[in-house]
Amino acid sequence: MSMSAALSSVTSAKVAVNGVHLHCLRTGGGEHAVLLLPGMLGSGETDFGPQIENLNKKLFTVVAWDPRGYGHSRPPDRDFPVEFFERDAKDAVDLMKMLKFKKVSLLGWSDGGITALIAAARYPSYINKMVIWGANAYVTDQDEEIYQGIRDVSKWSERTRKPLEALYGFDYFARTCEKWVDGIKQFKHLPDGNICRHLLPLVRCPTLIVHGEKDPLVPSFHADFIHKHVKGSRLHLMPEGKHNLHLRFADEFNKLAEDFLQWRCPRGHGTCES
Repeated sequence: MSMSAALSSVTSAKVAVNGVHLHCLRTGGGEHAVLLLPGMLGSGETDFGPQIENLNKKLFTVVAWDPRGYGHSRPPDRDFPVEFFERDAKDAVDLMKMLKFKKVSLLGWSDGGITALIAAARYPSYINKMVIWGANAYVTDQDEEIYQGIRDVSKWSERTRKPLEALYGFDYFARTCEKWVDGIKQFKHLPDGNICRHLLPLVRCPTLIVHGEKDPLVPSFHADFIHKHVKGSRLHLMPEGKHNLHLRFADEFNKLAEDFLQWRCPRGHGTCES
């Protein structure tokens, strides 16, 4: 196998972590380790095709994981205790440690962005940099209404539904989506609808928040709030971006992410306004 073929190949593995077998895809041979964290019901293969294929394989080693109960990290069936984001954050970090990475950057989409924020706050010395999009630190009445609108998967567009139906079969997909809506609504009953707002001041790594201005699922005040409370973070708006901006505008997103991951603070700090 040529060097470039070896770099561009994608391997899959199942790793025993915290009592479950977590599935992940891995590609590239760069020294900068990057973990891709999928959204609700997501998996590496369904959520990150253009990133697995096209992020620079000489600079980065890219790992895309399936959180427990999602993708090929089954059994177990997915459940949503109130600490499910904390559990995912610990699973994700422990997975990368099992894979022997010394430090890792995070690319987190939607629920994966929430997981990334928690991981960065809880394991500051292990997280190098972070790019998140479509995430929220708390749940409002408006959010609850949006979630209610996606509860019934038979009402989803066929394009969004198809890959997940193929991955899970209709029954597990439909049931787990309903469970997710109930799971995320739990936070509405906590003070300030809190998911992870209390953790944002603890994030120390350089952070890029990307927000699609046409995102129908996550109102822009969520990106603004995270930007305000994660010290030194940058906010990049994509005027035409929806929730899946990294798929729809993959080249633009990948360049943004690569540039940020490679960027060095001129003053040598971890975080740095520029």
